[in-house]
Amino acid sequence: MTSPPAPHAARRHRSHATRTRILEAARQMLGRDPDSSLGAIAEAAGVARRTVYVHFAGRAALIEGLTADAAEAVRLAIAVTRTPHPDPATALARFVLTLWPVGDRYRMLIGLAPHDLGAQRVSELLAPARDTAAAILARGQQQGAFHTGVPPGPLSRALEAHLKALLDSVNSGIWADDGTSAATAALIAAGVDTSVAASTVHRLRATPPGKR
Repeated sequence: MTSPPAPHAARRHRSHATRTRILEAARQMLGRDPDSSLGAIAEAAGVARRTVYVHFAGRAALIEGLTADAAEAVRLAIAVTRTPHPDPATALARFVLTLWPVGDRYRMLIGLAPHDLGAQRVSELLAPARDTAAAILARGQQQGAFHTGVPPGPLSRALEAHLKALLDSVNSGIWADDGTSAATAALIAAGVDTSVAASTVHRLRATPPGKR
């Protein structure tokens, strides 16, 4: 017969569940309105405003909680693409397809970044993705798969800005994508032929995630 959880363990579980619910409500509310108040977020989470303050000292702490969750999601996504694919175009497409759901989930941070996060925190959040993308681009340039007019580092930043703009379009409700068009566009921007880019992404989409 299984013993019931100890009282302190049950309290920790409830506290974690409440914190998670508040963060999820904040993610949704801030995605709709970046100026959403803590009171509105608390109401969406189904908790009292004072309960939000139990977990987060204020708006800045709440947004930092979302940022930390996003950073962990980026880290886990990067880990999936850690083993380089021998074909640079496939590697870049796989990278975008893997990161797109993370970016889509936390795209509200794009609008919050200038005032609520700051350049340094954004750099910390995106550093793993930037390093991985630059490495893929460098290898692709060496193999002749990508154009060499722009060095890997700046080209990586250019693709990042491109993908952010696409995510912002999704956030604004003027576009929708599951990552397929974004990955294809990234390959084309890197110098891959349009038909090759489309077929590469299509092939990856038809492959189960664990076997890409």
